[in-house]
Amino acid sequence: MTAAPHADADYDALFRDVYPSLFRYLHRLTGDTDSAEDIAQESFVRLLGRSLPAGEARLWLFTVATNLFRDSARTRKRRERLLTATPWKPAALPAPNEAVEREHTVARVREALGRIPERDRQMLLMREEGFKYDEISRVVAVAPGSVGTLLARATRRFLAVYDGEPEEG
Repeated sequence: MTAAPHADADYDALFRDVYPSLFRYLHRLTGDTDSAEDIAQESFVRLLGRSLPAGEARLWLFTVATNLFRDSARTRKRRERLLTATPWKPAALPAPNEAVEREHTVARVREALGRIPERDRQMLLMREEGFKYDEISRVVAVAPGSVGTLLARATRRFLAVYDGEPEEG
Protein backbone atom coordinates (compact mmCIF):
# COMPACT_ATOMS: atom_id res chain seq x y z
CA MET A 1 0.00 0.00 0.00
CA THR A 2 1.31 3.47 -0.79
CA ALA A 3 0.92 6.53 1.36
CA ALA A 4 -0.11 9.63 -0.50
CA PRO A 5 1.72 12.46 1.23
CA HIS A 6 0.09 14.92 -1.14
CA ALA A 7 -3.31 14.31 0.44
CA ASP A 8 -3.97 17.26 2.75
CA ALA A 9 -4.26 15.35 6.03
CA ASP A 10 -1.27 13.09 5.35
CA TYR A 11 0.86 15.95 4.06
CA ASP A 12 0.06 18.15 7.05
CA ALA A 13 0.85 15.33 9.47
CA LEU A 14 4.07 14.53 7.63
CA PHE A 15 5.06 18.21 7.75
CA ARG A 16 4.38 18.42 11.51
CA ASP A 17 6.35 15.20 12.12
CA VAL A 18 9.34 15.72 9.84
CA TYR A 19 9.86 19.48 9.48
CA PRO A 20 11.42 20.11 12.93
CA SER A 21 13.96 17.34 12.44
CA LEU A 22 14.68 18.35 8.83
CA PHE A 23 15.11 21.97 9.84
CA ARG A 24 17.56 21.07 12.64
CA TYR A 25 19.55 18.91 10.23
CA LEU A 26 19.72 21.69 7.64
CA HIS A 27 20.50 24.35 10.22
CA ARG A 28 23.49 22.31 11.34
CA LEU A 29 24.58 21.89 7.71
CA THR A 30 24.16 25.51 6.68
CA GLY A 31 24.76 27.35 9.92
CA ASP A 32 22.08 29.76 8.74
CA THR A 33 18.44 29.84 9.85
CA ASP A 34 17.11 31.42 6.65
CA SER A 35 18.92 28.98 4.37
CA ALA A 36 17.77 26.03 6.45
CA GLU A 37 14.14 27.21 6.29
CA ASP A 38 14.34 27.85 2.54
CA ILE A 39 15.79 24.41 1.77
CA ALA A 40 13.35 22.62 4.09
CA GLN A 41 10.38 24.38 2.49
CA GLU A 42 11.65 23.70 -1.01
CA SER A 43 12.01 20.02 -0.11
CA PHE A 44 8.39 19.85 1.01
CA VAL A 45 7.25 21.70 -2.10
CA ARG A 46 8.99 19.10 -4.24
CA LEU A 47 7.19 16.37 -2.32
CA LEU A 48 3.79 17.70 -3.38
CA GLY A 49 2.09 15.47 -5.92
CA ARG A 50 4.41 12.52 -5.30
CA SER A 51 3.19 9.20 -4.09
CA LEU A 52 5.80 7.38 -2.03
CA PRO A 53 5.62 4.04 -0.24
CA ALA A 54 4.70 4.35 3.44
CA GLY A 55 7.66 5.36 5.57
CA GLU A 56 9.84 6.57 2.66
CA ALA A 57 8.75 10.22 2.63
CA ARG A 58 11.05 11.16 5.52
CA LEU A 59 14.11 9.62 3.86
CA TRP A 60 13.13 11.16 0.50
CA LEU A 61 12.82 14.62 2.10
CA PHE A 62 16.24 14.38 3.76
CA THR A 63 17.81 13.19 0.50
CA VAL A 64 16.26 16.03 -1.48
CA ALA A 65 17.23 18.56 1.19
CA THR A 66 20.82 17.31 1.19
CA ASN A 67 20.98 17.61 -2.59
CA LEU A 68 19.51 21.12 -2.48
CA PHE A 69 22.11 22.07 0.12
CA ARG A 70 24.92 20.71 -2.06
CA ASP A 71 23.56 22.54 -5.11
CA SER A 72 23.38 25.82 -3.24
CA ALA A 73 26.89 25.31 -1.85
CA ARG A 74 28.25 24.66 -5.36
CA THR A 75 26.47 27.74 -6.66
CA ARG A 76 27.85 29.84 -3.82
CA LYS A 77 31.41 28.57 -4.43
CA ARG A 78 31.10 29.18 -8.17
CA ARG A 79 29.85 32.71 -7.51
CA GLU A 80 32.75 33.35 -5.10
CA ARG A 81 35.27 32.09 -7.69
CA LEU A 82 33.79 34.34 -10.35
CA LEU A 83 33.79 37.34 -8.04
CA THR A 84 37.38 36.65 -7.02
CA ALA A 85 38.49 36.27 -10.64
CA THR A 86 36.67 39.40 -11.79
CA PRO A 87 35.81 41.50 -8.73
CA TRP A 88 32.96 43.91 -9.07
CA LYS A 89 34.01 47.51 -8.87
CA PRO A 90 31.41 50.22 -8.56
CA ALA A 91 31.51 52.83 -11.25
CA ALA A 92 33.25 55.98 -10.13
CA LEU A 93 30.82 58.74 -9.44
CA PRO A 94 31.42 61.85 -11.49
CA ALA A 95 32.72 64.89 -9.69
CA PRO A 96 29.90 67.25 -8.67
CA ASN A 97 30.90 69.80 -11.31
CA GLU A 98 30.90 67.07 -14.00
CA ALA A 99 27.42 65.93 -12.98
CA VAL A 100 26.10 69.49 -13.15
CA GLU A 101 27.75 70.02 -16.53
CA ARG A 102 26.25 66.77 -17.86
CA GLU A 103 22.78 67.74 -16.64
CA HIS A 104 23.18 71.12 -18.33
CA THR A 105 24.27 69.48 -21.60
CA VAL A 106 21.38 66.97 -21.51
CA ALA A 107 18.92 69.79 -20.91
CA ARG A 108 20.34 71.79 -23.85
CA VAL A 109 20.18 68.74 -26.14
CA ARG A 110 16.56 68.04 -25.17
CA GLU A 111 15.62 71.68 -25.66
CA ALA A 112 17.29 71.74 -29.10
CA LEU A 113 15.60 68.47 -30.11
CA GLY A 114 12.27 69.95 -29.07
CA ARG A 115 12.78 72.94 -31.38
CA ILE A 116 13.54 71.04 -34.60
CA PRO A 117 10.85 69.46 -36.79
CA GLU A 118 9.42 66.18 -35.51
CA ARG A 119 10.67 64.17 -38.49
CA ASP A 120 14.21 65.49 -37.99
CA ARG A 121 14.09 64.65 -34.30
CA GLN A 122 12.75 61.15 -34.99
CA MET A 123 15.39 60.43 -37.64
CA LEU A 124 18.26 61.67 -35.46
CA LEU A 125 17.10 59.64 -32.47
CA MET A 126 16.62 56.50 -34.57
CA ARG A 127 20.10 56.88 -36.05
CA GLU A 128 21.48 57.29 -32.53
CA GLU A 129 19.79 54.01 -31.58
CA GLY A 130 21.51 52.19 -34.43
CA PHE A 131 18.69 51.89 -36.95
CA LYS A 132 19.69 51.34 -40.57
CA TYR A 133 18.73 53.81 -43.24
CA ASP A 134 16.13 51.48 -44.76
CA GLU A 135 14.50 51.04 -41.34
CA ILE A 136 14.43 54.79 -40.77
CA SER A 137 12.92 55.32 -44.23
CA ARG A 138 10.06 52.92 -43.43
CA VAL A 139 9.25 54.55 -40.11
CA VAL A 140 9.31 58.15 -41.32
CA ALA A 141 7.82 57.28 -44.72
CA VAL A 142 10.55 58.67 -47.00
CA ALA A 143 12.45 57.13 -49.88
CA PRO A 144 15.42 55.04 -48.68
CA GLY A 145 17.79 56.98 -50.92
CA SER A 146 16.88 60.28 -49.26
CA VAL A 147 17.61 59.26 -45.67
CA GLY A 148 21.28 60.28 -45.78
CA THR A 149 20.46 63.74 -47.13
CA LEU A 150 17.60 64.20 -44.67
CA LEU A 151 19.81 63.13 -41.76
CA ALA A 152 22.51 65.60 -42.83
CA ARG A 153 19.92 68.40 -42.93
CA ALA A 154 18.47 67.32 -39.58
CA THR A 155 21.95 67.34 -38.06
CA ARG A 156 22.60 70.86 -39.39
CA ARG A 157 19.26 72.09 -38.01
CA PHE A 158 19.94 70.49 -34.64
CA LEU A 159 23.44 71.99 -34.40
CA ALA A 160 22.18 75.42 -35.41
CA VAL A 161 19.53 75.35 -32.68
CA TYR A 162 21.94 73.84 -30.15
CA ASP A 163 24.58 76.48 -30.88
CA GLY A 164 21.97 79.27 -30.70
CA GLU A 165 22.01 80.18 -34.37
CA PRO A 166 18.73 81.30 -35.96
CA GLU A 167 16.64 78.37 -37.25
CA GLU A 168 16.46 77.82 -40.97
CA GLY A 169 13.13 76.95 -42.60
